[in-house]
Amino acid sequence: MDTPVPPRATGPGPRRRDRHGRGMRGPIAPPQVPLAASRAEIFADLVQDSVERLERHWPQLSDIDFLVLEVPRLTGPGDAWQDEPVPLGGTIPAREGRPARVVVYRRPVEIRTKGRDERAALVHEVVVEQVAELLGLTPETVDPRYGED
Repeated sequence: MDTPVPPRATGPGPRRRDRHGRGMRGPIAPPQVPLAASRAEIFADLVQDSVERLERHWPQLSDIDFLVLEVPRLTGPGDAWQDEPVPLGGTIPAREGRPARVVVYRRPVEIRTKGRDERAALVHEVVVEQVAELLGLTPETVDPRYGED
């Protein structure tokens, strides 16, 4: 005769196995593997790679803060982008002891690109354009390969 097995008491402490005896599920990949990086982290890495590429020729970029924001803000209530395209980036000039800032908007860039390579190229293009605006130069002066693809 089979005797029923009483249910396991759920007390304090970690649960060691699932109900099928296979063990708890864990992460698919360890944290150091790119698979575990979020889309925002991957995008921030693309911006950082672009900045590092430019800093070799423009050491003054180390005085500029580079930020990634999800989307651009509208300037006031009731404002909207009527016939204007949504910006991919922007600049904030230095003032009151705060360094100049270059902002890249993640979601508009992601929407306009299909793959990682295309996204990396567009991110670099946006960073070059914004740096050129801050420095008062043409994008071709900041990066001679600007516009080549």
